[in-house]
Amino acid sequence: MDSVTEIFLKLLFLISVHNWHTTVAGNKYNCDDQLVSALPQSSFSSSSELSSSHSPGFARLNRREGAGGWSPLVSSKYQWLQIDLGERTEITAVATQGGYGSSDWVTSYLLMFSDSGRNWKQYRQEESIWAFSGNTNADSVVYYKLQHSIKARFLRFVPLDWNPNGRIGMRVEVYGCTYGSEVVGFDGKSYLTYTFNQKLMSAQKDVISLKFKTMQSDGILLHREGQNGDHITLELIKGKLSLLINLGDTKTHPSNAQINITLGSLLDDQHWHSVLIEHFNNQVNFTVDKHTHHFHAKGEFNYLDLDYKLSFGGIPVPGKSGTLSRKNFHGCFENIYYNGVNIIDLARKHKSQIYFVGNLSFSCLESQVVPVTFLNSSSYLILPGKSGEDDIFISFQFRTWNKEGLLLYSKLHGASGGFFLYLSDGKVKISLHKAGKALSDIVAGAGLNNGQWHSVSFSAKRNRISVIVDNDVTSSAHASIPLQIYSGDAFYFGAPGFMLLSGCPSNGNISECNTSFGGFQGCMRLISVGNKAVDMISVQQNVFGNFSDLQIDLCGIIDRCLPNYCEHGGECSQSWDSFYCNCANTGYKGATCHYPIYEQSCEAYKHRGNTSGFYNIDSDGSGPLGPFLVYCNMTDTTWTIIQHNNTNLTRVKSANRENPHTVFFKYSASLDQLQDAINHAEHCEQELAYHCKKSRLLEKPDGMPLSWWIGRTNETQTYWGGSLPAVQKCACGLEGTCIDSQHYCNCDADRDEWTNDTGFLSYKEHLPVTEIVITDTDRPNSEAAYKLGPLLCRGDRTFWNSASFNTETSYLHFPTFHGELSADVSFFFKTTASSGVFLENLGIQDFIRIELYSPSKVIFSFDVGNGPSEVTVQSLTSLNDNQWHYVKAERNIKEASLQVDQLPQRSHSAPPDGHIRLQLNSQLFVGGTASRQKGFLGCIRSLQLNGMALDLEERAKMTPGVEPGCPGHCSSYGNLCHNDGKCREKYSGFSCDCTFSAYAGPFCKKEISAYFGTGTSVTYNFQEYYAVAKNSSSHASSFYADMTLNREAITFAFRTTRTPSLLLYVSSFYKEYLSVILTRNAAPRNALHMKNISPTVTSPFMTGLVFCGGTLQIRYKLDSHQDPDIFSINIKNMADGQLQHVKINREEEILFVEVNQNERMKFVLSSGTEFNAIKSLTLGKILENSDVDEETMKANSQGFIGCLSSVQFNHIAPLKAALHHSSSAPVIVKGRFTESNCGTLSGADSTSSETTHSFADHSGPIDEGEPLANAIRSDSAIIGGVIAVVIFILLCITAIAIRIYKKKVIYSKNEAKGSENEDSAESALKSELSMQNTANENQKEYFF
Repeated sequence: MDSVTEIFLKLLFLISVHNWHTTVAGNKYNCDDQLVSALPQSSFSSSSELSSSHSPGFARLNRREGAGGWSPLVSSKYQWLQIDLGERTEITAVATQGGYGSSDWVTSYLLMFSDSGRNWKQYRQEESIWAFSGNTNADSVVYYKLQHSIKARFLRFVPLDWNPNGRIGMRVEVYGCTYGSEVVGFDGKSYLTYTFNQKLMSAQKDVISLKFKTMQSDGILLHREGQNGDHITLELIKGKLSLLINLGDTKTHPSNAQINITLGSLLDDQHWHSVLIEHFNNQVNFTVDKHTHHFHAKGEFNYLDLDYKLSFGGIPVPGKSGTLSRKNFHGCFENIYYNGVNIIDLARKHKSQIYFVGNLSFSCLESQVVPVTFLNSSSYLILPGKSGEDDIFISFQFRTWNKEGLLLYSKLHGASGGFFLYLSDGKVKISLHKAGKALSDIVAGAGLNNGQWHSVSFSAKRNRISVIVDNDVTSSAHASIPLQIYSGDAFYFGAPGFMLLSGCPSNGNISECNTSFGGFQGCMRLISVGNKAVDMISVQQNVFGNFSDLQIDLCGIIDRCLPNYCEHGGECSQSWDSFYCNCANTGYKGATCHYPIYEQSCEAYKHRGNTSGFYNIDSDGSGPLGPFLVYCNMTDTTWTIIQHNNTNLTRVKSANRENPHTVFFKYSASLDQLQDAINHAEHCEQELAYHCKKSRLLEKPDGMPLSWWIGRTNETQTYWGGSLPAVQKCACGLEGTCIDSQHYCNCDADRDEWTNDTGFLSYKEHLPVTEIVITDTDRPNSEAAYKLGPLLCRGDRTFWNSASFNTETSYLHFPTFHGELSADVSFFFKTTASSGVFLENLGIQDFIRIELYSPSKVIFSFDVGNGPSEVTVQSLTSLNDNQWHYVKAERNIKEASLQVDQLPQRSHSAPPDGHIRLQLNSQLFVGGTASRQKGFLGCIRSLQLNGMALDLEERAKMTPGVEPGCPGHCSSYGNLCHNDGKCREKYSGFSCDCTFSAYAGPFCKKEISAYFGTGTSVTYNFQEYYAVAKNSSSHASSFYADMTLNREAITFAFRTTRTPSLLLYVSSFYKEYLSVILTRNAAPRNALHMKNISPTVTSPFMTGLVFCGGTLQIRYKLDSHQDPDIFSINIKNMADGQLQHVKINREEEILFVEVNQNERMKFVLSSGTEFNAIKSLTLGKILENSDVDEETMKANSQGFIGCLSSVQFNHIAPLKAALHHSSSAPVIVKGRFTESNCGTLSGADSTSSETTHSFADHSGPIDEGEPLANAIRSDSAIIGGVIAVVIFILLCITAIAIRIYKKKVIYSKNEAKGSENEDSAESALKSELSMQNTANENQKEYFF
């Protein structure tokens, strides 16, 4: 963009002059003179008058002559009072009264203006049509200061509503001042050239200003060019103004050195439009009417070669501009100024700097074209025709935004039929009907609903019809029909409202009356019937034709996409009444693409139950910053990780002060996005590792730095990782551990060996690091290496920010909420009260309020000047249940919406042409109101207004009756703690305690899995066999009574292909035991199939369906003198390598077993109900001598080879204890035992991905060897690991050939391969970490 904007800057530089001053047309001070009181009677006119004493000449404010004001003959919406001010005048205010001493006054009216008394324009405020509120009695004066002044000669007051007990009555006054202007008219074949003195140059400020009016949609306004085709052009293209700057020779100039900015719309309406191009220093503003495009230019336009001539109205020599072929301007200019020079005045005086070609006139000829506006779908115009003619010709022009609408209908003479000419999907279609049948349908044109003027010519002669669009033969259509066509006696333009007038019955049985299209909404002009132009003024005066709901002599089309109210890049489209926003791919939603679809932080994602992963976050919510991608590491503390483009360890040599090594870091988010995310976080840090060999950071203490870094504040920082700002020290300098006590950094010792200064930068205001500069590596043997870690941010300060409101009269107050066009409010609340106001902000008339109206109803109410509106959400359950509930309210110019929790969102549409700005001026009250009534009792948390969080806690600290913070989060968020995890309260939020869960993670959802190799044993000891028990003759139960169980709850998952296998074994000091095994024995003869199993199985030898090779057996021996109860569960082959989930629950003699979420099975034990003096739980192979049955002994001969996951025995999680708490838990591990993610994957894929790594590992030794040499060793280790894996794979392939079961072989191979691959990968990883630790880098490794 820089090179592009430089071109425009150089243009302004070249056309600048030395002396510049602002010339203002019209007096801007004290422009409030009374303009009507001194006017003659002839300056007043009206649509009609009730009598001579009610004539418009008596409509002066506060006058009592005549009947005391103007009243029309009939009070209707087609009446008007017109004032001729004699010349173009600046109008700044208006005032009205009713008829003196009468019941006649106007309660609302429109204000229209014109230069010629034709082609009126409606005054608008707030970018929408604005009706003025009028009087409430006959004599009081209602005065309005216009938001923007009007420059016009003629003014019209159009009554809309009046006193229902009287009639229209008005007295008026207009305020303003004279308006000076110079005008020049161009006829479309002329142009004017201004040559300026190139010696009078100023690059500081340049201003070009002008006004123009035209009926043509295309034309050159301003042009300047050079010898090689370089040019700048200000051109009207399809009613929009385009500023184009271009380099002619793309071979020698940068291809991106051009700019094209488009502003404005519907500028071909024959009304004045202002243009202003300003350049102040490097800031350039391009303004059309009230809409401005700002851009910043750097430097001069070095490539732009332009002459010192500026032309207006056309291109002087078309041949010079190469491919340019433009249309000259046809219309008027007013007050053309270039740096204070009045160009039109120079032309009028025939100064030598001015040269013009063609016919110029120093006046502005007004067009006599009379447009017509079809206001709504029921508007229509009826024009008479000559019945029985065999030659029909009708032409007109139209403009609209609607894709559909009836343009013209006429009945045919002597036939039961007619023709329709209508818009369908932006195309013109003609449909001919006779006796209820369609005879012909033809189509012409496309995209005709683009707001531009389009011409249509329809002709029918005898049996041939044709239509031509925009006088383009390629957009024409013709057809011959089997019917002689004769014209009817009337032509109906616009709505199907013509039907009653044309004889359509109310029941709609006539086919041509059943039109699927609605009425036309838009403008028409130049209507011609039978080659004769229609005089629309005669129609307006009821002399000719008939009409309803038309505005004659103005085109009221509005570009509702200008300005574009679709936020965040939403695409705007429109119809006549409204606009629509396409929010696709914006990251936002809603009627105006205002509200974000992404959460504001990783903390918010976490408390929706999400796990670690990549997420888009939108840190400022509905603010201007867009979403960006981060990695959310969901641990007990939520970390947001933002990467940059250079994470490698980088070697630096040959750098000095004259030729420094400079590296820039580009992040996955903009600096503004990063700053917002950092501000939201509780803590941020970034590790910076600097490794050095004869490379210093500081030349001497408190001296000039030799290396430094720069953060987002663009300030040089000389402190390094682990240190503090502004101390010019490293971490070792603060701790007093530097290798040379005379220096504050290890590297400043300047030794000829590798050392480092590494640590975390954690001063938020300076993060992230954006640049590093190194200057001391050009001496012999001097070398450095650096590595910058990602930006890490923890927590979200705003998510848990809350306040407790303890009395109904307490509240917090904040500055006025500014959400004029778009306002969104979101928060959490919890309460036991039945009602209360959450927040309120008032204006003079406008307000916004959100309240709990009843225990189950939330109301969002507001007023923007159109009267109070409410949006209500009714909940089926009470909201005052002391749990957190979420509220989101949004109001924009299209609609207001309210959502509570996950209930359906409710919305209320805004009026299409009402007030749109929410204007507030009081303080914002939170938790109450200004009147201290209906206050809220409870807690409010995470209150955000337009994406900005309010600090409730800080304000609550200084407010009586309000306390910072709010306890009791587990009542709402406890359900996020899964798998027996317990919710624990924290001041800011909550945490899940997974101590008694077999799972881990922030919500106890992360499965704990391990790979068991051959002979692996994990034993969890419940209690020791005390010596006192060994030496006592007392019964052992006296010592182990606390470990006697009447019930067990066991859950686990496993994956294997080996049988027999011992999955789980629980022993006791009484030779009682429980074993869960896989057996490959065939089914015994008395085995019952699942479909035959009784709900209650009493036999200790009863089994389920048995498949050879995968029977799950549960063996309970609760009486040392009896054989064990055996229960065989066989829904499928349980040794098929797939993950199997098992739940076992015993309650005394009743046993429930559930496998893979199938229907729970019920069994009955016969050996006893108490499991006495339990000793230990073993997973895998039993290593101690045990008195167990033969099948359990067979299963134990191999132990277990495969994956065990999420093992839970009552409140004990033995697998988790062995993996995560082996040093403190009473657990003994023997054999190969590796943590894995095999419990989350499926099939053979699990074993290839068993080794897992945390996203951020803070552990690891520190080695101060040479980092780059170790990097080479790391590569060798990785290559060696790969070779080892390849060799092992070849061996496994050989082994496969002699396997019996292919599936078992594949799974066994993958198991072994996974283990070996794990060892190789781990070796390579350790080598790589060793290299990094050698450089004393960040001990976190980030895996994406």
